[in-house]
Amino acid sequence: MGRVVREEELVLERARAAREGLRFVFTNGCFDILHAGHLDVLRAAKQAGDLLAIGLNTDDSVRKLKGEGRPLVAEAERAELLAALTMVDFVVLFAEETPARLIERLRPDVLVKGGDYLPGTIVGAEAVRAAGGEVIVVPLRSGLSTKGLIARIVERYGR
Repeated sequence: MGRVVREEELVLERARAAREGLRFVFTNGCFDILHAGHLDVLRAAKQAGDLLAIGLNTDDSVRKLKGEGRPLVAEAERAELLAALTMVDFVVLFAEETPARLIERLRPDVLVKGGDYLPGTIVGAEAVRAAGGEVIVVPLRSGLSTKGLIARIVERYGR
């Protein structure tokens, strides 16, 4: 089981991983309604290394990215859910719209994103590659998305 940490603690954990020769993997997202598509990405991310850290958008940054009405689940609850997953070691909140600054600071060995991102559009990919790291894009399972779940709920239960 992982833990929710502050950025400074995660930076220290990253440094420790480097000293111990452990592969440090990073992914990020809103994870508003956790679903099997998220699990696919997180499983693949954990398989790519020894320690998995998730950068989690704060409520304010989710609103900026996804619009009013989102997130549906508050940041503290989203962080708690993610940290409870066996493949997750660390969860850190970030307030910016992208994790570029955090990725630059951490310089993970591996950066993982879901297949809805094209390799050339992944925030932080250049910094990771410049530091000798790897960027992995995990194919998405069709029909699994938070937006799709919300649409089904609205269709079934109305507004």
